[in-house]
Amino acid sequence: MADAKPTPMPAGATGVLVLASGDVIWGRGFGAEGAAVGEVCFNTAMTGYQEVMTDPSYAGQIVTFTFPHIGNVGTNAEDVEANDPHALGMIVREDVTAPSNFRSVERLDDWMAAHDRIGLSGVDTRALTRRIREGGAPTGVIAHSEAGEFDIPALLDMARGWPGLEGMDLAKDVTTATHYGWEGGIWRLGFGYDEQGGAGGKPHVVAIDYGAKRNIYRNLVRAGAKVSVLPATATFDEVMALKPDGVFLSNGPGDPAATGEYAVPVIQKLLETGKPLFGICLGHQLLGLAVGARTTKMFQGHRGANHPVKRLSDGAVEITSMNHGFAVERDSLPEGVRETHVSLFDGSNAGLELVDAPAFSVQYHPEASPGPQDSFYLFERFVGMLGSGK
Repeated sequence: MADAKPTPMPAGATGVLVLASGDVIWGRGFGAEGAAVGEVCFNTAMTGYQEVMTDPSYAGQIVTFTFPHIGNVGTNAEDVEANDPHALGMIVREDVTAPSNFRSVERLDDWMAAHDRIGLSGVDTRALTRRIREGGAPTGVIAHSEAGEFDIPALLDMARGWPGLEGMDLAKDVTTATHYGWEGGIWRLGFGYDEQGGAGGKPHVVAIDYGAKRNIYRNLVRAGAKVSVLPATATFDEVMALKPDGVFLSNGPGDPAATGEYAVPVIQKLLETGKPLFGICLGHQLLGLAVGARTTKMFQGHRGANHPVKRLSDGAVEITSMNHGFAVERDSLPEGVRETHVSLFDGSNAGLELVDAPAFSVQYHPEASPGPQDSFYLFERFVGMLGSGK
């Protein structure tokens, strides 16, 4: 391959994005100093940057935000989907300004630094997004040095040495370490998050955490369930020991085929029990693999809060939140599996259900965060399948 294309470092540059192609994109660094390598993707949401950065599904990725003003409402301890950010870094157009929001506790750049995440501002994000759309999601290194000292050849080697997300199992890196009972409820302005409480008599959902967003659990609780959480590597016996009324398969990062090596046999045995199953995102892909479908790496993926999905049962269109770089191949769905939803952006599969078993899944995020709430009915449908529990 050719060396990095000569791109003079502009005065005042403290950050850089070096792509495996050799392209060098300069900007202003913020947050933590250092360097991180991963897949460069883009997200079209206009809000919810804290939720995006803390979504475990973004592990191994550097997020380019197409909305230019990121950081203007600050950060707080409530608008997160995990304890720490999982996205490696963010690329934005405008510099992070002082926050203007009554809920703000900390500036975004300070929050990024505290969590050892790198930001890069001053980038033409429209041009970078166009590049990703036309050429696919590239591998890149994001780097920040307040002194403006960068070893571009070393960063290029770092980018070219990264193997990519295909074949990479990241669920093990982001899952919970132990079994626990979920306690959190729904957030209300002025009150924060309710505690679950009153779980006695509610149907019991065991959630397998491949990298779950917290808001999924909150919505299961809102729909009327008690939730217990197990690690991604939980065995069939460990799931059944909790006496579930139904099992939830969570979202998560990485290649579903790699995670499926240990997850799919468990899901197949769970299907044999006849207990209801519901999967979201990676959980959707794993359910697809478990019934004999195939998954494939997408050219650029779907990431944003405005993705239209057609519900095939009645033709209704749901506006959804999406974050995935792999998809279930539509033409690989076997007999006995019905396609339920389709992306109106590119026609890719967005949902499936088993004809003769109480199992279904969707590729998008009905819990949103950020995003629309058109699809909450899916949680109600799942919990309604569980009966009254004990």
